Amino acid sequence: MNKLHLSLLAIVLVFMACESNAPADTTSDGPTLAEYFDNTGRDDVISGGIKLIPVNTPSGTFNVWTKRTGNNPTIKVLLLHGGPGGTHEEWLACDSYFPGEGIEYYYYDQLGSHYSDQPEDSTLWRTERFVEEVEQARQALGLTSDNFYLMGQSWGGILGMEYALKYQANLKGLIISNMMASCPEYGAYAMEVLGPQMDPALFEEIKAFEAAEDFSNPRYMDILVNHHYTEHVIRFPVEEWPEPVNRLFGHINPDVYVPMQGPSEFGIRGLLADWDVKDRLKEIEVPTLVIGAAHDTMDPEHMEWMANEVQNGRYLHCPNGSHLAQYDDPEHYFPGVIQFFRDVDGGTFTAAE
Repeated sequence: MNKLHLSLLAIVLVFMACESNAPADTTSDGPTLAEYFDNTGRDDVISGGIKLIPVNTPSGTFNVWTKRTGNNPTIKVLLLHGGPGGTHEEWLACDSYFPGEGIEYYYYDQLGSHYSDQPEDSTLWRTERFVEEVEQARQALGLTSDNFYLMGQSWGGILGMEYALKYQANLKGLIISNMMASCPEYGAYAMEVLGPQMDPALFEEIKAFEAAEDFSNPRYMDILVNHHYTEHVIRFPVEEWPEPVNRLFGHINPDVYVPMQGPSEFGIRGLLADWDVKDRLKEIEVPTLVIGAAHDTMDPEHMEWMANEVQNGRYLHCPNGSHLAQYDDPEHYFPGVIQFFRDVDGGTFTAAE
């Protein structure tokens, strides 16, 4: 075989290899890549999907920040971050999983959070007002019961439950991630189950700081971060925390967090201290996925019970995960979430998994 034939053969082989390794122009049971990335008719193209949404409140109109990725006419997910006063940065891992499945999703910083307006008005930090904010965001983004999924983690799970209890007619599906339906029961789990798992001497220090309400003591946070967070919030050594998690913790707004959550990290002492919707879960009819984790700050058995209490629920357990299971157990977290979207979208959702 002469050199010309060898060269032509090499070109053909390279072309065939590139062709076989190229991604298919479709996602799993979703839009084609061309359709997914089509921005025709969108008003957020130049901003890269970012849209500031005016929200009317009793104290005036403020802007909240959202960012869209992708297009899917039947699966549009609004992501509710935790905190309160956290940021969308807790959800940045979604970028590695959702686009390949053709899922349209929206990052969203709630009012008072980092990328949104941060008014200095403590009367705004009420669950019922945040529910109305979510509803206004839904309308502005054009999300409907044909496509609207609400996915909330921690405080975002509280907000998701409250939204569903008032506006579930607007929902196609609900995901409650790492949040119990009762703050008093969460507090009891923290003090009676998780606390005693800590080194006894350290737990005694924590209880002393809690009793004295000495929450700003550096020793209090040192014990929590290195002996509680790394076991039950995100299961990595502090120096290995993912960059989005570090940004999240750096951007939490204490002016929202402390009034609602309270200064304690063992339970809730703020406005949410008595929040409890256990008896109302049975009112939720829409397909619901409840996510718990073996090492979570929240009781996984309680969250499995929640999945059975709603009318059309499924439980997803993350055996290696903690409160931020999307980061420390993505191998179970994201496949379970994606399967939920597929099943609901395809009309094959069943409560049992």
